[in-house]
Amino acid sequence: MTSMARAYRGTALPVGDRALLVELADGEETAAFHAELLRRRAAGTLPAVREIVPAARTVLLDGLDDPAGFAAALRTWELPPAGSSRTDAVNLPVRYDGPDLAEVAARWGVSEEEVVRIHTAAEFRVAFCGFSPGFGYLTGLGERYAVPRRATPRTAVPAGSVGLAGPYTGVYPRSSPGGWQLIGTTDAVLWDVSRDPAALLSPGTRVRFTAVAGDGREGKDR
Repeated sequence: MTSMARAYRGTALPVGDRALLVELADGEETAAFHAELLRRRAAGTLPAVREIVPAARTVLLDGLDDPAGFAAALRTWELPPAGSSRTDAVNLPVRYDGPDLAEVAARWGVSEEEVVRIHTAAEFRVAFCGFSPGFGYLTGLGERYAVPRRATPRTAVPAGSVGLAGPYTGVYPRSSPGGWQLIGTTDAVLWDVSRDPAALLSPGTRVRFTAVAGDGREGKDR
């Protein structure tokens, strides 16, 4: 482990006979724990587990043969920072033309151009998924740039809208109601049942945003 690794400090709670719900202190620790689970599974050193489902401050481990033994083993783990993964990032081309861009700039105390620079300079990670199929909650900006949800949610947010809420960035996979602050639009397909996997973004995926003009179809899909 690196010198930046920290000891696991979670609380593992039994869920039924074959699952654990691991509660962590904060989003950063949850991301680090989830990343370590994925690293060990890829290396073949993780005990058999059917599902790993992260949330804001918990990770559900389902399908364990020995939940109590797994919980005991967790107390010996050290967790490198989640950002230590070097897997390729998904690049999402974005037209920064959102209706709330000016409001976000005012809240941050910067120009609209600086909002774009800050957002495209950050490296994001999908912390967890929810709300609708293909919707990922991306961390990377930090609490400094957290913004509140809109006081009055929109009844219909267009598919591909890039929004901010709290410390998260998210992209709407399809048109739906929503209260996030919209700063741009992407043509990337976030959810496609004919694709395997159907979701472009899954927990642990690294994401970068690129500013584009025109129809925004530059960049790569995965």
